[in-house]
Amino acid sequence: MKDLEDIQGSRVYGRRLAKPLKKTSAARLEKYFSLYSISLEQNETIDVSQLFDHEPKEVWLEIGFGKGEHLIEQAKANPDVGFIGCEPFVNGVSGMVDHMDREGLSNIRFFMNDARLLMDALPDGVISRAFILFPDPWPKKRHHKRRIVSVGNLKVLSRLLKDNAELRIGTDHHDYCRWILARLMENPDFNWKSDHPDDWHNRPDDWPSTRYEKKALKQGRKSSYMTFIRTSRKATK
Repeated sequence: MKDLEDIQGSRVYGRRLAKPLKKTSAARLEKYFSLYSISLEQNETIDVSQLFDHEPKEVWLEIGFGKGEHLIEQAKANPDVGFIGCEPFVNGVSGMVDHMDREGLSNIRFFMNDARLLMDALPDGVISRAFILFPDPWPKKRHHKRRIVSVGNLKVLSRLLKDNAELRIGTDHHDYCRWILARLMENPDFNWKSDHPDDWHNRPDDWPSTRYEKKALKQGRKSSYMTFIRTSRKATK
């Protein structure tokens, strides 16, 4: 595994750096990068059992964890679960690492690059729960192809998720919410877990909030919290 290099530069392994890190944060990221980051070789398949110090009861995946508030809280609440987080921005990863260090957490592994690269390298049926929380809505029509909730990415997630696994998606963008529902409802591999409007207008107790959600609330935007269940593979044959 390579060490993290040139952390104060404008780019690190192709990841964007919004602002220079403090020396203490840079040193901490250097340390945690060597211990807990996931690196990929070309055409490699990840052996999830080798990622963690002890074999976890389950493996959960968060795509785009920002500065890791949700990921950290889930890892604290579920110490027997192994967590994989994907985030391409150095400042976000650094913020999450600061939390890991403060809380003494070791059940998180992170991938600091495009999540799709990691997803393509994971074996079938290995993820018990996945999170896509407040992703960039790419509101302009010409940018819709960049939205992470897409037919192609859902196909990969369908492959990765175990039967009856949860896919949780949160957004404060009304148009993106409709987009998400349309693509999930037309995919036979997922069932929307919703019996009442309150099911997706109120955040569940075991769904920690994020800074993006709090920012949206301050600006008067309501959020939607959607949970989808991966259908049984036997049922879709």
